[in-house]
Amino acid sequence: QERLVDSGGGLVEAGGSLNLSCVGPASIIERNAMGWFRQAPGKQREWVATITSGGSKDYADIARGRFTISRDNAKNTAYLQMNSLKPEDTGVYYCRVPTIRGNYWGQGTQVTVAS
Repeated sequence: QERLVDSGGGLVEAGGSLNLSCVGPASIIERNAMGWFRQAPGKQREWVATITSGGSKDYADIARGRFTISRDNAKNTAYLQMNSLKPEDTGVYYCRVPTIRGNYWGQGTQVTVAS
């Protein structure tokens, strides 16, 4: 079954850093953009960042200046380096790859930032 696998979450103190990873089969990832979303408890899922197959990046205001999205096409992997984390960054982070067959989502990885 084709799927994305998110990892790298954990518990960190405010001001700390985490690096999330999203890996999947080439059949899903190659030639497609990859994005990160997050969902805080009791809130809707929100977009965090996107990187195109060519490496162009875009960030939501919540991420700009603190988070960096990247990808390694040879490894079919996207990353989200998160620095200067705040308690409000707490939530489940999901990778998403939009394809002509529909959106593929990772299972999510929990990020908890303690104050």
